[in-house]
Amino acid sequence: MSVTHSSRPPFGGHEKFVFRQGWLKKGLDAALRDPLVFSREDAFVELGVGKNMAAAIRYWGLALGLLNYIPGAGSQTRAIEPSKLGRSLLADGGWDPYLEDIGSLWLLHWLLASNQERGLVWYLIFSRYFDVEFRKQQITEFIRKQLTQMGIETTEGMVTREVDVFLRTYVPSQGRKGGNFEESLDCPLVDLNLLRLSPGDGVYRFDIGAKSSLPAAVFGYALFGFLNTIAAQRRTATVDECVYQPGSPGQIFKLDENSVMTYLEQLESLTNGALRLQETAGLRQIYLHTILPEQGYELLRGYYD
Repeated sequence: MSVTHSSRPPFGGHEKFVFRQGWLKKGLDAALRDPLVFSREDAFVELGVGKNMAAAIRYWGLALGLLNYIPGAGSQTRAIEPSKLGRSLLADGGWDPYLEDIGSLWLLHWLLASNQERGLVWYLIFSRYFDVEFRKQQITEFIRKQLTQMGIETTEGMVTREVDVFLRTYVPSQGRKGGNFEESLDCPLVDLNLLRLSPGDGVYRFDIGAKSSLPAAVFGYALFGFLNTIAAQRRTATVDECVYQPGSPGQIFKLDENSVMTYLEQLESLTNGALRLQETAGLRQIYLHTILPEQGYELLRGYYD
């Protein structure tokens, strides 16, 4: 799977802020009331946050796929509306408007780290960096080289800022010293414990293996999104693809083979046979009986119901 871009991704749109508890619902509710809210000079007043934070809320809503630009609204207004998933998850009366279920945080992680535009740095690190450990300088150089290979021009400072925000998405602020207080408040995704910092030597380490708090339905939502691209060309996918291929649930959730197999077995039942495991001549494969765009969404609806 290659990553190409016809234009430069919107680096810096987060204004160096990670998203915070309550921000996503605040942005979605505002967009429901007024699709043009983020185009207004006083958007920050409506949202009750600082001006840069208002821009960050828009960025994260779009990066997580909870908000979308309205097609045909014109480049001047850039009207925004909640996506179907955003409305289902965060609107009043929705599945989990205050992100109280850990499964919702796993879902947000998938939505961000599988976004190859607004979440490009997250995608590259989770899907294309294969070492378990790294230092900040190493991962910064990795991102710089990846962007160069993709023909994306940026500055060293911009890459450093993107990596800083990436790290703050998953590492608690207690593990860092100094910096702006407003910029260092924790992101809800730190609760996933996907990335740990050893303060003494400055080494970050991915948590590879089983994730007891990751629901099968959320894994299934991610898997169907991943398999949609494969299903257009063939009716089978190997288990190894689901574990190791860039953009796969195995890579983005940092799972091992046994964990992925456990989820696949659960999904055979959850999908009523739409997805089946087969082993032929020692090759473990998933047979895609039917792959429909709404299957992942229906898994989530069943989970929250």
